[in-house]
Amino acid sequence: MNTITHHLTITGMTCSGCSGRVKRVLESMPGVISAEVSHEADSGTILTTEAISRDELIATVIDTGFTVNS
Repeated sequence: MNTITHHLTITGMTCSGCSGRVKRVLESMPGVISAEVSHEADSGTILTTEAISRDELIATVIDTGFTVNS
């Protein structure tokens, strides 16, 4: 199984609750192996299988209520 590491700049998170929510939502997606999200660094590092695209990850973060800067 090939994996891909995606690095996203996620803004709008103000607390650990926000970053925890983004992490939980991302990790619930099929094809996501793990997600590390930091509100302090405005970042997310997501390990996925090839079955999920960067665009799908971005759309999910946006749907959760945050902004992704490319």
